[in-house]
Amino acid sequence: MNPFLYLASTSRWRAALLHRLGLPFLQEAPLVDEDQRPGESPAERALRLAGDKAAAVAARHPEALVLGSDQVAECDGRILDKPGDAGRCREQLRRCSGRGARFHTAVVLRQAATGLTLQHLDQTLVRFRTLEPASIARYVELEQPFDCAGGFRAEGLGIALFEAIESRDPTALVGLPLIWVAAALRQAGLDPLAR
Repeated sequence: MNPFLYLASTSRWRAALLHRLGLPFLQEAPLVDEDQRPGESPAERALRLAGDKAAAVAARHPEALVLGSDQVAECDGRILDKPGDAGRCREQLRRCSGRGARFHTAVVLRQAATGLTLQHLDQTLVRFRTLEPASIARYVELEQPFDCAGGFRAEGLGIALFEAIESRDPTALVGLPLIWVAAALRQAGLDPLAR
């Protein structure tokens, strides 16, 4: 019997991505502290939080396979958090206009009962076109991406903000690198293509 799968996240975006693999899973809030630690790089923060999320849910369901993921974005050395409101969203997009932003997307697969821990860090470079203030305001008004790292949704209208996206896995930018996830699940005995 295959172990059950949990997504240690309440994100509807990550859930929509994981549904693409056709495997049954449950979502559970990991309830971890997501504050940045002094001296922690964006990549280190993403990996730590993905691991903390997976560990928290795996402790409650030791036989299950648990996926934890986190994404930290940065532009010119400054972290781009989820903006939370329209004003901060417009400010982040103004800061990114004509520049590149790097998205560090970490994912950890844990199974507490067996000690299995697999981890991965995917990096995506998003090159923003030069954005007019009116375009930024209109985008924020239409999509209201206040709960998204960087202040945009690449899977929605946010794609119109870019010149290019450089990535090994296009799903990483949305928050869950499915190429790696599918390989890790196969390694753990849960193959999306198995009968």
